[in-house]
Amino acid sequence: MKFKAILFAVAVSASSLAFAQETKKFGPPAGNALVGDVYGGGVASNVESKAISVDKLSKKLKKDKKVENVAVKGKVTDVCDKKGCWLTIQTEDNSQFFVKMKDYAFFVPTALKGKTVVLDGTAERKITSVDEQKHYAEDAKKPQSEIDAIKTPKEEIRFVANGIKVVN
Repeated sequence: MKFKAILFAVAVSASSLAFAQETKKFGPPAGNALVGDVYGGGVASNVESKAISVDKLSKKLKKDKKVENVAVKGKVTDVCDKKGCWLTIQTEDNSQFFVKMKDYAFFVPTALKGKTVVLDGTAERKITSVDEQKHYAEDAKKPQSEIDAIKTPKEEIRFVANGIKVVN
């Protein structure tokens, strides 16, 4: 019986170590986010020429709750440090909108910060809960005082990207 307990402890320890090493692999992908680099799929070669500004997207979303198959050009202001699984785009009025990758199917390098990209995907206006806002603030390593200051849900543009192309 003692042998089974020891064997079980060794198996649990080994699987924990393997999981810890596996988790390290899941940081943001390496890369310099060079002009022309594409993340995800479905980005047409002419995507840049059909891209609209964030301001035009915002106006479209005032008429329609959701806009599908849209390309938007903007500057990346932040990227998830943990996995590269989300980013934020600067708007013309100096606010930001939030971008997630469709089906969690791809990630972007943190080197994307400060780059201009074209996003191809779906946009909608959405109410983001306090808990979700705090989660993303923690991912972004915001100061605790800033996280604690989040007290109300907020309406914002949310974008689900099929693909992202670096254009500048």
